[in-house]
Amino acid sequence: MVLFTSSTMIFEDEIQMKEYLKMMTDMIVLCATLAISLFFWIISITASTYYGTLQPVSPWRWLFSILVPLTLTTRALKKRSLDHSGALGALLVGFILTMANMSFFSALLAFFITSSKLTRWKEDVKKKLDSDYKEGGQRNWVQVFCNGGVPTELALLYMIEVGPGEMPVDFGKQYSASWMCLSLLGALACSTGDTWASEVGPVLSQTKPRLITSWREVPTGTNGGVTPVGLLASFLGGLAVGVAYYISQILLVRDLHLADPQWPIIIYGAMAGLMGSMLDSVLGAHWQYSGGSVNDELLMCYYQGLVMLLSGIR
Repeated sequence: MVLFTSSTMIFEDEIQMKEYLKMMTDMIVLCATLAISLFFWIISITASTYYGTLQPVSPWRWLFSILVPLTLTTRALKKRSLDHSGALGALLVGFILTMANMSFFSALLAFFITSSKLTRWKEDVKKKLDSDYKEGGQRNWVQVFCNGGVPTELALLYMIEVGPGEMPVDFGKQYSASWMCLSLLGALACSTGDTWASEVGPVLSQTKPRLITSWREVPTGTNGGVTPVGLLASFLGGLAVGVAYYISQILLVRDLHLADPQWPIIIYGAMAGLMGSMLDSVLGAHWQYSGGSVNDELLMCYYQGLVMLLSGIR
């Protein structure tokens, strides 16, 4: 009885110590974030004073651009949606897009949250279809920059063109910046549509996918294979990103009534999701290897002996 009580007390002490360390870690991260935000704000004020034409970035924008991506990537790392390299890459992408335009951030957030949720959805079914399936997704830095590299570059060009801040898509007043906004939205919608199709189509589709190039039936999960359910999912994925971007425009952009109507952004996002997913399927059918064993339905994404070629090249 004494030993049991003693072990229980030790266990409770360990829990309290872990909670204390977690609290102290959160406080240190918060203080460091505040210090970094203040440092960059001072730099922006100095640059604005020196050059005279640059608008200083508010400290609240610095704080939000650092703290929110840091919080999201930390949670994603704990839930194994990202590995360590992927978390660092996502932190950089999130910081740049958030600093450039809050509408960029909302579109990125829609992509990240929905894709992470769908990746963990029906994991037991997906494990039976894909030999390379990783629990939770565990995306690395290569996958992060494949999805976020182009939006990050466009966000940097946007800041060079007009500086950090929100603006409506209006080709009459901001021609170049409007193209950058739509290009960034299209890139994120393509990534979202492709992810939704890959995660939803193989699970819900009641029919065998067909290779988009030859239209012959292929096993579920084959690169380049499409189904009506997957195409619908890609359309809805792009639509979700377009809606997120549109809502942030309504909430954050001033004098929106003086600009062109913004609602076509939603349709544009949906079509970008669908077309991006179809383009990815065409490229996958031509270049990305898929093979399957004759004895089982497990799909191989790399060449092995005694494996039948389904699509792509060896």
